[in-house]
Amino acid sequence: MTAVMADQGLGGQANISGGISGGQAASAARQWMRRGFVVAMAMLVAACQTVVPKGPPTTPTSPEGPVTPGLPTDTQRHRIALLVPQTGPHADVGEVLANATMMAILDSNTDKLRITTYDTGAGAAAAARRAVADGNKLILGPLLAEDVSAVGPIARAAGVPIISFSNDTAVAGNGVYLLGYVPNQSVTRVVQFARSKGLNRFSAIAPQGAYGDRALAALRTAVAANGGTMVATESYDRSAASITGAIRRLSRTGSYDALLIADGAKVAVQAAPLVRSQSSKTAKILGTELWNTESQLAGTPALRGAWFASVPDQYYSTLATKYRQRYGKNPYRIASLGYDAVLLTIKMSRNWKPGTRFPVNNLNAADGFGGIDGIFRFDRRGIADRALEVTEIRAGGFTTVSPAPTQW
Repeated sequence: MTAVMADQGLGGQANISGGISGGQAASAARQWMRRGFVVAMAMLVAACQTVVPKGPPTTPTSPEGPVTPGLPTDTQRHRIALLVPQTGPHADVGEVLANATMMAILDSNTDKLRITTYDTGAGAAAAARRAVADGNKLILGPLLAEDVSAVGPIARAAGVPIISFSNDTAVAGNGVYLLGYVPNQSVTRVVQFARSKGLNRFSAIAPQGAYGDRALAALRTAVAANGGTMVATESYDRSAASITGAIRRLSRTGSYDALLIADGAKVAVQAAPLVRSQSSKTAKILGTELWNTESQLAGTPALRGAWFASVPDQYYSTLATKYRQRYGKNPYRIASLGYDAVLLTIKMSRNWKPGTRFPVNNLNAADGFGGIDGIFRFDRRGIADRALEVTEIRAGGFTTVSPAPTQW
């Protein structure tokens, strides 16, 4: 039975670690190799019945005695900092990420890691300074791009790499690695699939702002690279009138075979019927990774037959079920990033001596890594390049029409 410690330390810190025999931990670590990650996922399935109890979470206790303030002395485990918001408007997302890391510690039965959570809600820079002062050799997080920018210089000065949950490629590089789902990869994958099915003329609507700008830039690049033709793009401010106006303007630009709606499910459900009534009754509608797990999309007839590309959901469904059993509520889709960040760290810990610098060069392994979200590898900028599947929306739900690759 794995022992779990969650000690509330100074400055809003929480320590998470697991403990079993060293031989068991070494065996578990080997199982997280990319080529064997199916075995790891089987462990996750088994953990639904054997590691995590049903019902709401209980307060973990330490078999080593009473909880004391601050970080315990520990020279046998790697000190890992988890920087996520525990207060403020994004605290609910931070809670999910912290819970997912604990689940990964439990499921892997590792005794090699001690993960300490630091609250970025009160200031990411201050959290990073505490993490570095406490001797952490790796930072998982932060969540927001602006927090990554604040944490980066502090971590670099200490020689501590960052594996962030952000998807803003502008903050990648120079010691910062991104695990977040990058929209240009999703757009590129779905355009490649659409071209393979004979679609040639592409249009798009996208929200004003950084995400929409990145999605439209990715669409233009992908269409040109795959021999297609860009017809038109329109932006909106997410108000009903602005969305309607964008679709009406699009109808005057000429016919197109495929339309990308570069936004989440709420806008897609609103926009698709307008596209069918005001712009095109036959064009294939395309989406992005934001549509992953959004089951309400299947309830909109105008979206039937639409395609979107995202990370595979085969193992995430099991993770979400286990999360609900333990915490009594649904996780955000980003929970898998917290889980996979721990799997990645476990793999790195096999040849990493506690107390020494994190072997950052090993993150550049050409064969990459595997986890809940399938296989991925970091490119030269430190951005996770992911193997994506293409999904079709049907009346009964989602169906995979082009599986994600399982090897590079």
